[in-house]
Parts: sequence; C-alpha cells; structure tokens
Amino acid sequence: MSEAGVVQDEGRRAAPTERASDPVISARGVWKIFGPQAEAEKIIGTEAATLPRAELRERTGCIAAVRDVDFEVWPGEVFVVMGLSGSGKSTLARVLIRLIEPTAGEIRIAGHDVMAADTAGLRQLRRGTVAMVFQHFGLLAHRRVVDNIGFGLEIQQKPKEQRLDRARKMVELVGLDGFENHFPDQLSGGMQQRVGLARAFAVDPEVMIFDEPFSALDPLIRRDMQNEVIRLQKETGKTMLFITHDLSEALRLGDRIMIMRDGEVVQQGSPEDLVGSPADDYVRNFVQDVPRSQVLTLRWIMRDATASDDLSGPTAPVDEVVRDVVSLVADNPKPVRVMDGDRMVGVVDRVAVLRADGGRS
Repeated sequence: MSEAGVVQDEGRRAAPTERASDPVISARGVWKIFGPQAEAEKIIGTEAATLPRAELRERTGCIAAVRDVDFEVWPGEVFVVMGLSGSGKSTLARVLIRLIEPTAGEIRIAGHDVMAADTAGLRQLRRGTVAMVFQHFGLLAHRRVVDNIGFGLEIQQKPKEQRLDRARKMVELVGLDGFENHFPDQLSGGMQQRVGLARAFAVDPEVMIFDEPFSALDPLIRRDMQNEVIRLQKETGKTMLFITHDLSEALRLGDRIMIMRDGEVVQQGSPEDLVGSPADDYVRNFVQDVPRSQVLTLRWIMRDATASDDLSGPTAPVDEVVRDVVSLVADNPKPVRVMDGDRMVGVVDRVAVLRADGGRS
C-alpha cells in the first residue's frame, strides 16, 4: 500500500456535475466464480456465497473472484476501481466485456446488453465501443508507431489512408510528433505506453478501460502518464474506467472510486467521501496517510454560522479544496463565508482548517 503523497494538482479536472439520463456502464449483481460452472451457479443466493474466500474454496472447490458487484459509470466520468492484489478488480474489468465470462449479473455498456451479446456483438463491442489499455503494451515490434496506432482501425477494415490520417492525429494528441516512423524498440517505456494510449483513442471508443497500465513504469514516468490521462480526458471527454492498486493514482485520477476487497465492494464515492468518511477500518487504513487538506473541500469542514460570528469576512466557494484557502483563513480574523453560488451555506475558521490539515481519517 503506497502513501498518498500529493493527490491534487493544477491538472486535476473538476468532476462532472451533470449526468445524462443513462449511465455509460451499468453493472448489477455481477458475479464471477471460478470453478465448475454448474457448481458455481449453485453458490449464488445460498449461505455459501457469504463464506470467506478460503472457506468457500475448501468446501466447494470454487473461488469467488467477483461477488455481487453493483456500480454505474456516467458520461465523461473517470471511475477508478481500486484494491490490493486478489481483490477482484482486474477480473471485474475483463468480466465487463466478457473476456472472462461472468457467472451471473447484468451488464450494459453504451446501451448494449453485454450478457445477451453473441460472438459478433462482442467482437463489435471490443473493437469499437470499448478500448482497453493494459500494463503490457502489446505493440507490434515490426511495425512503425503510426502503424501500431492504426492497428485497431485495420482490424475494422478501414481504408489505409483513413487509418494513417487518424493515426497521425493521434500521434499529435499524445505528444509523439517526430516519432511516428520509429519502431517500438526505439522508444522508452513511457513513450511505448503513449503509443498504447493513442491506439486506444484511435478507434474513438465510447468507453476506455485501463487495467493498471502504468504499474511497470518508473515513478516519475508513471506520474507523467497520469497527467497525460488527465489531459486527454479533458480534451476528449471520454468515459474512463481505471483499475489500480495505488491510492495516490486513484485519488489523482478518479471522479469516483470503488474500493474492492476479496471480490466485494467495500465503499464507493468521491475521493473526498473516502478520505472524509471511510466506511470501515479497511478503507480507513488505506487513507490514513492522505493529506486531508489536499482532498477535502470546505463542504466537509464548514460549520453553521452563529450569532457571535462577524459575517463581513471574505468568501470562498463550497467546493474549494481546504489547502487552497489556508492563507485566506490565516490572514483574516473573521470567519470565511462558504458560498454555494450566491447562497452562504456555512463558515470556516482557523480551528477548522487546522483540524483538517492535521487530522487523520
């Protein structure tokens, strides 16, 4: 479990405030039990389904990798699934597009009923609707960067000139100008991953699924790639589902985060929800080293105004991160009025800021 470090930065975008009528991804009651199919299906809905993983395996020979998972991802959202090794997060990512067959559940992606899809439907889903970016880049060593980027379009049987034109645009998008005619072994690990990103964007998918894509990269390169994902999302508005075991990565990228343990969902919410109100000791353990002032907004630390408060002090928006108002509060003896638009919703004083800055979850 890594320390969170600085989890907000100038590149971090605001979470979407408006939602379309339908989520882009909807998962309901999703299970994946490894073992004989007939035996696995019998487990769901019985007392055995509640057994710890080791006991379930001992009794039935089956392993419940994903247990009754529900979640939704909304248009333009970066939804992060986080957990330690063995939590079921990567299995879930593959189950969503049936690279691994789910045992039970309902899955809809961009209006498509994934569970009802036949072979042709799944092929179309994976080629056009959803793009996956993995830790291992999977680049074709004998092909130039521009040809690797256009490979998905080649599979879609797009004309060569159309593929090359789109690929060149993606080269520019991910900052690889001048390297389009290089081969993968002439690139650094970070540059190779940029090629992987460009290849995913090239097919213009509705959903992008990232399965721990930066785990093998050096820390500085990894941070650069996180910034790149933030930038690309801001520029393209793509809906993204991001799998990671690293809390700092989850907090930097996610509009919302879902924490998994032993195949189950422990908590879902914004980074602020997780840090400000962890659901249990497991989540509390994860976030205990997070600098709260860099995640929590004034909404979490404000109090109601009292008759003794001088309300002629400065103002700050309710969604302002605590860190960004420290100097404002410190420089003013009067409470800072917290505003939601034109409406005052509370006040923040030095005591509240000091508690947020030094407190633990």
